[in-house]
Amino acid sequence: MGLFTGLLTFPLAPVRGVVGLAGMLQAEAYRQWTDPARIRSQLAEVDEAFQAGRLTEAERTERQNELVARLVAGRTRSPR
Repeated sequence: MGLFTGLLTFPLAPVRGVVGLAGMLQAEAYRQWTDPARIRSQLAEVDEAFQAGRLTEAERTERQNELVARLVAGRTRSPR
């Protein structure tokens, strides 16, 4: 970036910083959302809730399918 361009775009520096921070937050949120250890823990919680009678078979299956879909998404797709 040249001096002239730097001077003209200097007022946009805070915007670029916020956009960069938003990108980092999005990547971290995606990493946590697709974290295999976290998903396994949540699957165990679903099973415990089912065993305790807090979930029906249909609710258990639905939640398990959602968690497995997140697990597969984390293995097949990378964050932008």
